[in-house]
Amino acid sequence: MSLLIRGGTVVNADGRARCDVYCEKGKIVAMGDNLDAPAGAEVVDAGGQYVMPGGIDPHTHMQLPFMGTVASEDFYTGTAAGFAGGTTMIIDFVIPNPQQPLMEAYRDWRGWAEKAAGDYSFHVAVTWWDETVAADMKKLVEEEGVNSFKHFMAYKNAIMATDETIYHSFKRALELGAIVTVHAENGELVYQLQQEILAQGITGPEGHPLSRPPKVEGEAAHRVIKFAEVIGVPVYLVHVSTEDALGHIARAQAEGSRVFGEVLAGHLLVDDSVYRNSDWETAAAHVMSPPFRPKENQEALWRGLQSGALQTTATDHCCFCYEQKAMGKDDFTQIPNGTGGVEDRLSVLWTHGVGTGRLTPEEFVAATSTNAAKIFNIHPRKGAVAVGSDADIVVWDPAATKTISKKTHHQKVDFNIFEGMKVTGLASHTISQGNLVYANGELRAVRGAGNYIKRPAFHPMFDALGKRAAAAVRTPVAR
Repeated sequence: MSLLIRGGTVVNADGRARCDVYCEKGKIVAMGDNLDAPAGAEVVDAGGQYVMPGGIDPHTHMQLPFMGTVASEDFYTGTAAGFAGGTTMIIDFVIPNPQQPLMEAYRDWRGWAEKAAGDYSFHVAVTWWDETVAADMKKLVEEEGVNSFKHFMAYKNAIMATDETIYHSFKRALELGAIVTVHAENGELVYQLQQEILAQGITGPEGHPLSRPPKVEGEAAHRVIKFAEVIGVPVYLVHVSTEDALGHIARAQAEGSRVFGEVLAGHLLVDDSVYRNSDWETAAAHVMSPPFRPKENQEALWRGLQSGALQTTATDHCCFCYEQKAMGKDDFTQIPNGTGGVEDRLSVLWTHGVGTGRLTPEEFVAATSTNAAKIFNIHPRKGAVAVGSDADIVVWDPAATKTISKKTHHQKVDFNIFEGMKVTGLASHTISQGNLVYANGELRAVRGAGNYIKRPAFHPMFDALGKRAAAAVRTPVAR
C-alpha cells in the first residue's frame, strides 16, 4: 500500500523541517512540500504534529522463560502494545540455558518471534564457554545478522557469566566485529547479601534493593569497562541505574574508550520507595534488576542522558503478573524479576524530558530511536525519517494527554509502574513497514507481520580499536 503523511514537521536527531512524507512498499520514497497523493493512497493529516522515526526499544524480553515461569507478554502482544505508544521495533534477547548451544537457543527464540506484529532483532547472551560457543558466535554474526552479545554479571548459579567466559566471549566478539552488552551487577555480592538479608528475617520485596545496593552495580560497571578496554572491544552497558555506574562510564568515555550506556524510562522516574509499600503485591510488582534506586540517582541519570554519557533509552520490558510474582511470597529472591513499559516509554520521556526542557525534540528522537539504530548498525535503515529508510514512523501529537493505567494499556500484564501518571505528548498514528498500525486509539496490529532485522558486523571500527588496544599493550609506560 502507499501512504502520505501530510502537513507535519519532520523531526530527526539532526534537525527538523516542515514537509510531507510519502511511503510506498514499506519504504520512504519521497519527502517535500505539497506532495500529491496517488490514487488509492491513504492520507494521514499530521497538521500541528511531529513526524518522527518510530521508537526502537533496544532492550525487551518477550515470552522469556525465567525464574520458573514465562513472561506474560509474547512477541505479538508486546510489539502490538509498542505500536500503541509509537515504538516500531524491538531488540530482544536470546538467553541460552547453561550448556545449551547458542544456535539451538537462537532457533527457539526465532520460532517464538514469528508471531511479532512489528520488526524485531536479537542480542544473544553468552552464559558459558567452550569452542562450540565460539563457532556458534561466528554463525550468528555471519549468517544470522547478530552483531551484539549479552553478558550477565548477575544471577549466580543460573545465567551469570564468569570472568573467564567474559574474557573469551569479548575476544571472540572483537574478532567477529560484534559489540558486547553487559548487565553489570556483581553476582557474587548479590548472592551473599541475599543470604544475609534472608537470615535476618527480611523476606518481603523490601529485601530486593537491600541485596543489590548501588555499589554492586558500580563495581561491576567499572570491572567490565576495564575488561573491554584491555581487550579493545566496544561495550554497551544496559539499564544503567546509579550515579556510581554512570560516573565510571563518563570517565571511560572521557579517556577515549568506546563505552555506551542505556537508561530505562523506569529508572528515570520511579524510586525505591515502591518497595516499602504496605501492599505486598504492589511492592512485588516493582521487583526488577537492577532495582529502582534512591531518588538522588534519577537526576544524575537525566544529566547523563542530557550530556550524552547515556545514549539510549529502553524499558527492559519483561512482564510478570501478580499471580507469578506470588511465587516469592515468602522469599524475595524467588519473585520473578521484571516490569513493563514498552507502550509508555515515549510518552513518559516526552512528558518528563521534552516537557520539562531537559531534552529537545531532536534529542528525544536520538535517545528513543536514532542512537540505538546507530550503535547496533541499522542506521539509516531505521532511526531516520529519510528517503530510502524503512517507513517506520510515529506521528506525534505534542498536545494530546492521557492518564496511564493498567485498565487501558495494551500491555499483557495486570500492573503498570507508571500507574496514574498524566502524560502530555502521545502517538496519534504509528506506521510500520509503511502500514498504518495505530490510528487515533485504534490498534491495527497484524499477527506475524513483523520482519526479522539482520544487523551487519562493524569490521572497520573494530579493526581500528583492535590496533589501538594492541599498541597499548605493547608500548612500555614511561615512569
